[in-house]
Amino acid sequence: MSLIDHDRADGADRTLGLLLAERDSLRRFVADMMGRDPHGAEDVVQETLLRAWQSAGRLDWRDRPIRMWLFRVARNLVVDGRRRDRSIPVGITAADFGGAAPAPVPDHAEQVGDRRVLVSALRTLAPAHREAVALVHLLGQPGDEVARRLGLPPGTVKSRTHHGIRALRATLESHGCGPAGTEHLRGETR
Repeated sequence: MSLIDHDRADGADRTLGLLLAERDSLRRFVADMMGRDPHGAEDVVQETLLRAWQSAGRLDWRDRPIRMWLFRVARNLVVDGRRRDRSIPVGITAADFGGAAPAPVPDHAEQVGDRRVLVSALRTLAPAHREAVALVHLLGQPGDEVARRLGLPPGTVKSRTHHGIRALRATLESHGCGPAGTEHLRGETR
């Protein structure tokens, strides 16, 4: 190892030693600013130390204490992070949100139960009514298309759908499902 390489190695060791000596005080400083986010604080400390290591050749490590530089960089990183987290996309204001609650997450267990009740109620319908209700309301096919497919007049499909929905509602209400769970089952065809 040459004398120049030895001096560089000594400089790198000295730089590393100075950075590690400031790590705990830097961590406390950042933690005080960030509050209850220890992982975010650790990220800021690591980013600050990395920037110091990358800038080691440009910093005056002998005549000026590095602590003030580290604290300034860490503070700037915390401020930048807060600005980034609170940013609002252009064109959207707080008034656009109106304090609305987040959309409820569907309960899949409830959906499975509802599906079982509906299938059970569909089985009570006459086959002609069940077919018309399933094609029009469950599969979303237009009444005219169902009439062509089944070879029936459109009025017959409308009648079967109407009577099927009425029977289906009666069955569901007798099982305690009430009209609140059947508002999507209208008697009209599309």
